[in-house]
Amino acid sequence: MNKKIYEMHAQICKVFTSPKRLEIINLLRDGEKTVNDLAGQAGVLQANISQHLTVLRQNNVVTTRRDGANVYYKIANPKILQACDLMREVLLEQLAENETLAKRMS
Repeated sequence: MNKKIYEMHAQICKVFTSPKRLEIINLLRDGEKTVNDLAGQAGVLQANISQHLTVLRQNNVVTTRRDGANVYYKIANPKILQACDLMREVLLEQLAENETLAKRMS
């Protein structure tokens, strides 16, 4: 059981190696959006956003809902946002520590 969880953990972490996918996750924080919404907000081509959304969907990070011609994307589980927020806090703390250390050494 533990080995399977480690494999799943490693696989989902690969999803979060793309800064653009992290940005998409953050853009979906406020609710569902279409590919066009996301492309406009992220400032990238729709095709590029679609590729990233495919990876996110295949790994159950986002889910979809179709309404006529539009497909809406949303975060599959709010704990994904909590995990991203926690990692961001850790990184901000590390940056602050590094800046403090650099100031001490100069």
